[in-house]
Amino acid sequence: MNNPAFGDDTPVYVISVAAELSGLHPQTLRQYDRLGLVSPGRASGRGRRYSMRDIQMLREVQRLSQEEGINLAGIKRILELQREVAELREHIFHLHNEMEAARSAVSRRESGRSPGGELLPVRRARVTIFNTSPPPEQNR
Repeated sequence: MNNPAFGDDTPVYVISVAAELSGLHPQTLRQYDRLGLVSPGRASGRGRRYSMRDIQMLREVQRLSQEEGINLAGIKRILELQREVAELREHIFHLHNEMEAARSAVSRRESGRSPGGELLPVRRARVTIFNTSPPPEQNR
């Protein structure tokens, strides 16, 4: 049964189950949490609750450590960069869609008017320039 309330990001697994699913010892999961590698959700009693995405991340941390020989500080940096890349890709995706919508609007407007006709509205932006250099001395 597929319940949309329980997606990949829903923290439902207690630490013992997450440890078994990831193939790691519960103490290793606690260490990864302390180091900020994989930070699970918390239940009302402050117990850790892992999501399926957390478990996948635990497996990836273990793979990078054992198969690639990367230390935990390096793994943490890799995970941070991967998150940043994912955020940037999402931002680019939205900007691309916005640009395509603007192109489409311009194309529709241009196809229905004569050359030199209607002007298109342009977004106005405020620009503040901070000049940190001292003012030039004036000769008298």
